[in-house]
Amino acid sequence: MGGLSLPHLIILALVVLILFGRGRISEMMGDFGKGIKSFKQGMNEETDRPVVPPSAQIPQQAPPPAAPVQTPADPQNTNGNA
Repeated sequence: MGGLSLPHLIILALVVLILFGRGRISEMMGDFGKGIKSFKQGMNEETDRPVVPPSAQIPQQAPPPAAPVQTPADPQNTNGNA
């Protein structure tokens, strides 16, 4: 009393065909095939990429910014504000 027999599978296939229609099922299978193809291409691109050593992946640090230049106080300024 386990599993689906051939008549059960045929009835199930007919119900699915009636619910979705032949066009929708073929469209879903086409989308599924495109997804598999895209996945395989992505895997091939990943293996085709050259291996970069980890030290080359560290970005170079920019030099620290220069200290701001301070100008001497204006000798004409007598109120103490620079």
